[in-house]
Amino acid sequence: MEVVLDKFFRCQISRDKLKELSIKSDWQGIKHVSIFFISLIFFGYLAYISWGTWWTVLWFFIYGNIFHCSNPISHETKHNTAFKTKFLNKLFHQISCFMAGTEPTRWRNTHFLHHSSTLSTYDPYDYEIAVTKPTDLFFVFANLIPFGKLIVFHKTTHFDTLKIALGITTDAMRDSIPEKEQSKSRLVARIYVGIWFAIILVSIAYQTWLPILYLILPDFYGNTLLQLLATTQHAGLLTDTKDHRLSSRTMHLSPIFSFLYYHMEYHIEHHMFPTIPSYNLLKLHRLIKDQLPPAKNGLWDAYREIIPAIIKQSKDPNYLLKVELPN
Repeated sequence: MEVVLDKFFRCQISRDKLKELSIKSDWQGIKHVSIFFISLIFFGYLAYISWGTWWTVLWFFIYGNIFHCSNPISHETKHNTAFKTKFLNKLFHQISCFMAGTEPTRWRNTHFLHHSSTLSTYDPYDYEIAVTKPTDLFFVFANLIPFGKLIVFHKTTHFDTLKIALGITTDAMRDSIPEKEQSKSRLVARIYVGIWFAIILVSIAYQTWLPILYLILPDFYGNTLLQLLATTQHAGLLTDTKDHRLSSRTMHLSPIFSFLYYHMEYHIEHHMFPTIPSYNLLKLHRLIKDQLPPAKNGLWDAYREIIPAIIKQSKDPNYLLKVELPN
């Protein structure tokens, strides 16, 4: 059932409850990044001490997939909801954006556009469609394979940052970043690229792959888990609608996957109420779930719907995945 609206639909929830769920917490943010970086260091250490054996492949694979989940941290800090303190949001936003290869100013502005014009295919255009609602099957599967992103490097965030550093004004920059902030975007991109080259030079000087494996390549060999999770957000769903229940997908995940994904599996709820911290989205889901389509029960349940839909859409762009809304 499709609902035609002039403004975005929002589920009914009491003002007091919404205010309560919107409260930010430094402790929740500190707890998350502490567990994240401790896990990263632990598996990074296992990869180091097993260097030269086949075990190092396993540990680097786990390390890379955790490292790549810095992207959800950059997303939550982009919304300024990971921490109550603004400084902590800004600090970890810069750290996580560097880890994810995303230039902060560019992606903050295009992400706000993603929320204000979710999956819009016309003016204003949502530049996250190519990432969040892909219909290019080769692109989808390349992103699931370790080092597959190198095949489609021209579509990666690293390549986008490289173009910004070279002074190229991309369409996304022109349409979403205020002109006065574009110079800041180029400066930060050049700093990122400079650090990349410094890491490569250190690796060459010491004749070791380790600095590159730890700091640059994780986004390329550790892309599988996050890609599986992030593709569920909008894949196969409706574009150009004001009802996030038709354009976004909510699912339940195991505690470990939910942690690494920073609870973005409650994606309808996040789009509908983007100022609510991710650690409160489950509480929000329980309050409004009777107004939403049934949540998918894990990745398998989500992909049973997604795979047939994106295959059909790759052949017929007009194919629509039907979503049943509550009466």
